[in-house]
Amino acid sequence: MRILFATCSAQEADALVETLLEERLIGCANVVPGVRSHYWWEGEICHDEEVLLFMETADEKAAAARRRLRELHSYDVPKILVLDPTDCDPDYHAWLMEILGPR
Repeated sequence: MRILFATCSAQEADALVETLLEERLIGCANVVPGVRSHYWWEGEICHDEEVLLFMETADEKAAAARRRLRELHSYDVPKILVLDPTDCDPDYHAWLMEILGPR
């Protein structure tokens, strides 16, 4: 199991998540609103309202999910991290693998 962690604008969050779900690259996503990001961009400190995306996928789909998210994302340099959880509830893991399995 892998967790994709990303930020994006609130306007594009649902479309990004829906596409990845429809393409079976992720099995679940959480969109967490109300994030205020502070960062350097093109020589200036910027501040933006964003949302956090937490998306679960299978190990073997993580690279494809990350690439597809990158293709769909509106930012020039989006924050996309792939995290490797050290533990997961076995029932949740089984559900996720079933959802991401062949159709």
